[in-house]
Amino acid sequence: MSTLNTLLAKNLFPDSLIRLGIRQRLRAHLARFEKLDSKKRQELLMQHIASLLASPIAVATAEANEQHYEVPTAFFELVLGKHKKYSSGYWDDGIHNLDKAEEQMLALTCERAQLKNGQRILELGCGWGSLTLWMASQYPQAQITAISNSRTQKEYIEAQLAARNLTNVTVRTVNMIDYMGEGEGVFDRIVSVEMLEHMKNYQRVFERCASWLKPGGAFFIHIFTHREIAYHFEVGDKEDWMARYFFTGGQMPSDDLLLYFQKDLQILHHWQVEGTHYQKTARAWLENMDKEKKKILPLLASTYGRTEQKRWWVYWRVFFMACEELWGYENGTEWIVSHYLFQKPK
Repeated sequence: MSTLNTLLAKNLFPDSLIRLGIRQRLRAHLARFEKLDSKKRQELLMQHIASLLASPIAVATAEANEQHYEVPTAFFELVLGKHKKYSSGYWDDGIHNLDKAEEQMLALTCERAQLKNGQRILELGCGWGSLTLWMASQYPQAQITAISNSRTQKEYIEAQLAARNLTNVTVRTVNMIDYMGEGEGVFDRIVSVEMLEHMKNYQRVFERCASWLKPGGAFFIHIFTHREIAYHFEVGDKEDWMARYFFTGGQMPSDDLLLYFQKDLQILHHWQVEGTHYQKTARAWLENMDKEKKKILPLLASTYGRTEQKRWWVYWRVFFMACEELWGYENGTEWIVSHYLFQKPK
């Protein structure tokens, strides 16, 4: 562990200094790109695309799963909103709390995915079922298959389904690398919220999804992006703890990256959501964490060990601060959330 991380783990820095350090790292990251001319920027994007095409569907999936879901579900029940949505909310005018922001984004997702009663819907990377349960209640005649690589998430969702008397959902625990679908051409819609950032070879992902969709079926995607730069999360130095502790094997797509993978699916719609919506979401998670500190510390001790309790309390707080600062950078115009609707040819 680096000297900086050692000091950070001891909780010696005030939030104001941590936030200053985060913003400095963000500025330094952008500066390396901004000094390049347009030709060199395009070359870097094409190199990134080539690296994805040469990669497996995903890498380090076990590590990524442990980093976010090793802590018990109770931690996220205390930190997230009512719907347990571990992704950006939508803070429309007049929205002032996390629960409502979650609902706004869930409703917007269903609208943009063009969901309807009677459809057969596949959700890839369902988390704690925020969208799964929302779809199940909003479209009771739809048949939904939800995919998670976490057994505890499956158990949580199934308990919620039973409590709400919802019977139109099947939850499967399987790694996306190993999931081979439910058959050829069976789904009207596929939806995925903040899962593709953990994937690498989008060509193979889209090829699989196209095979699972009916002709004319559509794939709705919600991912976080940078407006122009695509890059892998890599442990480039000892201070790069975001990649080391929270996003091993992931990437930051650029807003246009998925548009380069249209061999099997064609783009119908493409939207951008300002990063300020994610900024406010991460801030709400941090506030909930601080408010529930007495309940959360024992959960961290049970997961990481009592001697590591303080370090992981700091790391989770800094992770949420880093998310808040990243999506709030330049008033939410650099790092954003991107929505896409791809369609399988009829």
